[in-house]
Amino acid sequence: MTSRSTPEPTAAARPAGRRPLRRMTARGRDEAHRVASPLELFFDLCFVVAISQAGAELVHAVAEGHAGKGILNYAMIFFAIWWAWMNFSWFASAYDNDDVLYRVVTLVQIAGVLVLAAGVSKAFESHDFLVVWIGYVIMRLAMIAQWLRVARSTEGAERTMALRYAGGVLLCQVGWLGLLFTPERALPWVFLVVVIAELCVPLFAEKDYSTPWHPHHISERYGLFTIIVLGETIAAATVAVKSAVDEHDALGELLPIAAGGLLIVFAAWWIYFVVPIHGHLRTSGQAFLWGYGHYLIFASAAAIGAGLEVAVEQAVGTAHVSTLAASAAVTLPTALYFLAVWVLHSRYFKVGIGQQLVLPTTALLIILCTFLGDWAVPAAGIVAALAVAVGVVLTARMVTREAPVDADA
Repeated sequence: MTSRSTPEPTAAARPAGRRPLRRMTARGRDEAHRVASPLELFFDLCFVVAISQAGAELVHAVAEGHAGKGILNYAMIFFAIWWAWMNFSWFASAYDNDDVLYRVVTLVQIAGVLVLAAGVSKAFESHDFLVVWIGYVIMRLAMIAQWLRVARSTEGAERTMALRYAGGVLLCQVGWLGLLFTPERALPWVFLVVVIAELCVPLFAEKDYSTPWHPHHISERYGLFTIIVLGETIAAATVAVKSAVDEHDALGELLPIAAGGLLIVFAAWWIYFVVPIHGHLRTSGQAFLWGYGHYLIFASAAAIGAGLEVAVEQAVGTAHVSTLAASAAVTLPTALYFLAVWVLHSRYFKVGIGQQLVLPTTALLIILCTFLGDWAVPAAGIVAALAVAVGVVLTARMVTREAPVDADA
């Protein structure tokens, strides 16, 4: 996944037969009917457990008035989850041979993210990253094992690429050790340095040979993970509203927040899936920016749910933050999500300045909703819903104008 064009793989199809162990050779970029496997779906579901834990700790930090530290910890934890997920997804798109060893190593990665999830609370509360680091290392060592299998099954530039991946990932794990021994004030800088190193591994590994990822499969994988994250957002907000109603009998105060949150999530789903993004992923350069940029989409989508929980707690008086801060916890990640989806997805399919301005304008209006007090969340939901409606109308008008031309053709 780099800025270089992807060559056609020498082995275009999945190895024949169902032997327990098979060679780890490349799958074809033009393979028909390529969809996510049950193992990949299970993988995604387990990773969302860790996202849920990070979101819950973000809620606690923001509700207690420690938004700065909470957001920083959330960004670091989320990167570990997202990067491990993304590396597996692109690897699987190119080399999933679905043999016994591949499945076992993937299950080890799942175990690693569950270990990471168990350490999220300590990382937030006392900056103790030991358990998080152990979980991350488990996932990354499993990924190294997969790349070594590729190296054993291939030759030439492809083998060199696989060995570069294995060596680069291993060196980065040494760098992550710094989180265990660095003073709290220096943690963000150590984190930033190692993140840059992690992001450079694919660039280095694939400079002479690019992995044969499948465009439709990759776009589906990202779409499915977006759905799961949005589902987690709805679940977290629903539980928060239910608990508040049961404990504080504040249905009147919570209904506007619930309605606004639901409109936001519905609109978030709509704008992401309204365009067939797999058609845009023609080169590794385009895929590189698109895949890395999804950190903002996934992180902001999950943060919307955390923000809704904070808004609920503030409405019933259990959060130690102002109405403005609680509103911002919802509107800012929502605006970031809309803007990120526009940059990565929608702008490639918009025709004319009117269509191009819909999502950036929506993001700005949602930010302005922050200052509407108790009505910030429902107002943001209405703005999000109107953005969808405006987009549908503009698209319908464009289709109507082009219909006679299409008919004559």
